Amino acid sequence: MSKLSRDDVLKLARLSRLKLSNEEVERFREELSNILGYVEVLDKADTKGLQPTYQVTGLKNVTRQDQIRDYGYKSLDLLKNAPAVQDGQFKVKKVL
Repeated sequence: MSKLSRDDVLKLARLSRLKLSNEEVERFREELSNILGYVEVLDKADTKGLQPTYQVTGLKNVTRQDQIRDYGYKSLDLLKNAPAVQDGQFKVKKVL
């Protein structure tokens, strides 16, 4: 079973830009070691002959054809109602 050292946890914390207390380092060392141990158990499971599971619900992507709807308005007519227009488009304030 993999056991993480204190330095391993501190390195992970540094890479994740986390500041951990000494108690948190010890707690995460134990928790992460347990997680890695479980992954090792899963790694030993015999999966030979099993098909990969890509989708468990049986649903498939259903798409429809795009339909252009003509509502009878021309873009220039709609732009007449705009408070500001530039190059045939609505002009709005910058949003950053």
